[in-house]
Amino acid sequence: MSADEHHRPFENRRLLVVSTNYAPELTGIGPYATQLAEHWAASGARTDVLTGMPHYPAWRVDEQYRGRWRGQESREGVTVHRRRHYVPPRQSALRRAWFEASVLIHGTLAPPPGRPDAVISQMPSLAGGVMGARIARRHGVPHIPVVQDLMGAAAAQSGIRGGGRAAAVAGAAERYALRDAAVVGVIHESFVPGVLALGVDPARIRVVPNWTHVERPSADRAATRARLGWREGTQVLLHSGNMGLKQGLDVLIELARLAPDIRVVLMGDGNQREELRERAGGLPNIDFLPPAGADDFTDVLAAADVLAVTQRASVLDMSVPSKLTSYFVSGRPVVASVADEGGTADEVRRSGAGVLVAPEDPAALLDAVRKLAGDPEAADALGAHGPDYVAQHLSREAGLARFDALLTEVLGDAPRRPSR
Repeated sequence: MSADEHHRPFENRRLLVVSTNYAPELTGIGPYATQLAEHWAASGARTDVLTGMPHYPAWRVDEQYRGRWRGQESREGVTVHRRRHYVPPRQSALRRAWFEASVLIHGTLAPPPGRPDAVISQMPSLAGGVMGARIARRHGVPHIPVVQDLMGAAAAQSGIRGGGRAAAVAGAAERYALRDAAVVGVIHESFVPGVLALGVDPARIRVVPNWTHVERPSADRAATRARLGWREGTQVLLHSGNMGLKQGLDVLIELARLAPDIRVVLMGDGNQREELRERAGGLPNIDFLPPAGADDFTDVLAAADVLAVTQRASVLDMSVPSKLTSYFVSGRPVVASVADEGGTADEVRRSGAGVLVAPEDPAALLDAVRKLAGDPEAADALGAHGPDYVAQHLSREAGLARFDALLTEVLGDAPRRPSR
């Protein structure tokens, strides 16, 4: 193989990525779909993306996309096909079902033109997995679903209203999306039992962990704290990301009540944000910040003393928060208020960059934060394990290489299209 062929391994391939979330969304699974599609476009593939209108994590359609039914744009060599869908301002099983149905209906009625060589879909959403499976079957090409969350388990574990009934429907959709897949990617080994339970042959499962999609912090930490109004000597506990039901963020509100000397910062957006504001009741030591921009996101994380990841006690095997990769990059210690037997706890233990406490227990969370505050050298040493873990296991290069291997395995010796 020549040097050019080595650097453009998917020359003349046509790939379709199906993901409800995509750039300009900066958090959640959108950045992974974006970087993957752009990587394959740079590798010589004609890459199309079938996606929705940007709406996450605010669960409001971005202003510049409002009122559009369909759209096509070019981003970094990728042709992005957008389809309108319903965006629920609050979560319930019925609203989530309509969200998924609207994604599925519009995407199925207006798929991107042409025949791809392979279809790669991100789950969630359920609609993305089902659409990916349908398009792949229609054209007789391989389908590679990547399980980022198990939505059937999510419906059962997250506390969403009507979740029991939704879990059965979601499980059926997941089976449909996975049953004929060439291979099934999962982002963490804790998802494997759930995927096996959906009838997937274990020989077709590949673990493809998410990578860090942000840069290391570069700004002066004291300057960032001053800009944010965090006074010297004040302990800052920060949670970044989606504010939804499964996060169980009430535990941070209760911690703030117990510890008026600790500043609790909730940075991000989500359908529970206003309810959390109401529950905080004007507590003076709680800040609600909008999502930080890509240029200073990790600088803000690094300016905090401790980073929090929280989940409801019922959340076990359905989700590993994508925020963890960014947390580790920041170099700050992580306190994880999560179930000990879940995938999130596994990842925190593996990194060596954090401590675990019982979920939904504000006193236990506060105790862990106070211990770190009482020994800043130990806290710094704990946080320093994060960047090392990222460099060894979660680099962008390593993550993209895993997907290249997956795609190469699936495409095999299938003939390439003639160059145009």
